[in-house]
Amino acid sequence: MQPVSLREKFAQFQEHWSPKTVGELNGQAVRLVKFQGEFVWHHHEDEDEMFLVVQGRFRMDFRDHACWLSEGEFLIVPRGVEHRPVADEEVHVLLFEPVTTINTGNAGGDLTAPTTHL
Repeated sequence: MQPVSLREKFAQFQEHWSPKTVGELNGQAVRLVKFQGEFVWHHHEDEDEMFLVVQGRFRMDFRDHACWLSEGEFLIVPRGVEHRPVADEEVHVLLFEPVTTINTGNAGGDLTAPTTHL
């Protein structure tokens, strides 16, 4: 049981769209990810996801609207809702989601990232 420094953990990786697990509790993963550019449209059949902006800002696109998230704000995307994160500049995000969550959900493809722990 040691404190986790988000700043130190984010400094350990550079790649975008590749979540890193930094903790687990009750079947949920705490993951850090850097966004830049557009991600793929996708949804998760069985998992809700929480996105908490640590640094920067990004837009979450939905099929019928979009919303901007800034530092200190979070958004919960319910299971089954199609979404796509978009970041004009690099943003640092903390994800809270079930450990079984695949980052690209139903879309798969080249941006599907393996589970990596820091």
